[in-house]
Amino acid sequence: MCGIVGYVGYRDCTEVLVDALSKLEYRGYDSAGIAVFENEEIKVAKSKGRLADLTAKMEKEGMLHGTSGIGHTRWATHGEPSDRNSHPHGGERVTIVHNGIIENYKSIKDFLLGVGRGFKSDTDTEVIAQLLDYYYDGDPVHTISKVIREIEGSYALGIVFEDFPDTVFAIRRESPLIVGIGENESFIASDVPAILKYTKNYYLLEHDEIAVLSKYSTKIYDLHYKQITKELKTADWDMDAAEKCGFEHFMLKEIFEQPTSIKTTITPRIVDGLPNLEECGITPDILNSFNNIHVVACGTAMHAGVVGKYVIEKLARVPVNVDIASEFRYRAPLVTDKDLVIIISQSGETADSLAAMRLAKKLGAKTLAIVNAKGSSIAREADMLIYTHAGPEIAVASTKAYMVQIAVMYLFAFEIALAKGMIDENECRRLTSLLQKTPEMIENILESKSETQHIASSLIASDSLLYIGRGLDYALSMEGSLKLKEISYIHSESYAAGELKHGTISLISDGTPVIAVATQSELFDKTISNIKEVKARGAKVIIVCRENYEPDSDVADFKFGLPDFDDLLMPMLAVVPLQLIAYYTSVLKGNDVDKPRNLAKSVTVE
Repeated sequence: MCGIVGYVGYRDCTEVLVDALSKLEYRGYDSAGIAVFENEEIKVAKSKGRLADLTAKMEKEGMLHGTSGIGHTRWATHGEPSDRNSHPHGGERVTIVHNGIIENYKSIKDFLLGVGRGFKSDTDTEVIAQLLDYYYDGDPVHTISKVIREIEGSYALGIVFEDFPDTVFAIRRESPLIVGIGENESFIASDVPAILKYTKNYYLLEHDEIAVLSKYSTKIYDLHYKQITKELKTADWDMDAAEKCGFEHFMLKEIFEQPTSIKTTITPRIVDGLPNLEECGITPDILNSFNNIHVVACGTAMHAGVVGKYVIEKLARVPVNVDIASEFRYRAPLVTDKDLVIIISQSGETADSLAAMRLAKKLGAKTLAIVNAKGSSIAREADMLIYTHAGPEIAVASTKAYMVQIAVMYLFAFEIALAKGMIDENECRRLTSLLQKTPEMIENILESKSETQHIASSLIASDSLLYIGRGLDYALSMEGSLKLKEISYIHSESYAAGELKHGTISLISDGTPVIAVATQSELFDKTISNIKEVKARGAKVIIVCRENYEPDSDVADFKFGLPDFDDLLMPMLAVVPLQLIAYYTSVLKGNDVDKPRNLAKSVTVE
């Protein structure tokens, strides 16, 4: 959530900061602001709303001009969204932007009030600014180090001191922050897309490292003021990856990128027709040592874990528990040193997932991270690591990240099933070959997007709808329902089709939309019976099934047909129309598809 940027160099700072913040809009925000050194004085502009509101305010009140400064997009935690609570926040000599939450801000604020400090906002962030100002002794690094020892919580900070007009300071704990290195210019940012227009070279800040950025140099110190030498990394994304490239929205672009993302993710992990995860630290001997598997994730990543659970249990006969990360931590999980805990996270910085992984390690379990962000906290701390190669996912609602997560779960399932002797090498080759065919099949499904537009047009006036399925279809329904509610704001729920008679069928009335996923051959007849039950009570049914099935009028009002394929891999095909239905429903309702209300892409606080 939120976005931090900072710049020191030769360009117009306001232009760079606003542009960089625009590349972080996917993280979610409700206000924005910048602080720029103008004539060696810190000038601040901030506004509730979007970046366009901030720009309009500056055009009316006067643009800021300078070559160094900091910027921020805020997602409200402490204090309502407003101009006064927007970042940056400052004391008399120090101005800061902040991502994260300060847990002991109340006691610090009471102390500062007691020594005569006044506050202009309701935020926890201003407490840091005032504390920095209170302790400031003319040495920024010394002052930052002293303050950091007093605050508790998570943070990424961009800081400017009024008597250091050509310098930006930064520090992080838990919340992500990078330092970009250009030619005669330096940057800080919450994520790589913010700086790609200017440079691909960057440092990853570790916990409690202090970066000091000037036009010609960047130095990084630890809390003992010792300078640190770090590896300069190079982003493997280009600007096209962070732009729409002719698509109306990032979400649609990312849906269409899924075939390429699958190929890029699985191809390096298949050797001689078999899955090979040795580069990820995973060997048959290691896989064979686990008695139980726990998948821990949030939101869409958790739904990828549910698909993985069905596939692993069916093929490898290993028990798999799937937990929401925020629940896993607080239910005293039964995890031992004979267990594997898989953490799935697109950003690799999800606060609950990171904390769950640390708990699993304390309990003695081995941990495997499946993440998309190189060098992220979860990636660095896991025992084993599988990077997904989705590239940057800008839309808040995840699509291609989900697709590559389940692709990786399939590879993992095939390899552990082979390692445990539950399938032979021929069967493993067959399944792996089928997985390699999915990108081409998805490309063919994408050519039928007009059918999903028609379905979406029938949903836009709905107040509520249901998704139903059995087995893997139920796992898929969970993701379809989440996509729709995330971006269309229509209430939807997913239910196991066989559970309808135990209460949920009471919600069905004349015209209630029901999206039924029926791709599993062994469960098909039972699912059709459940569909007929809701149809008989007036439901308007949309069925997603194989194209060779022609439903009678007592089954469905509309069918989206999928090519015939192995049951086990049908989720990779069937999720595509569900994504497109959600997308076009949101478009037809006139919503901001890429930046749905109240949501953030990367949730880095509890």
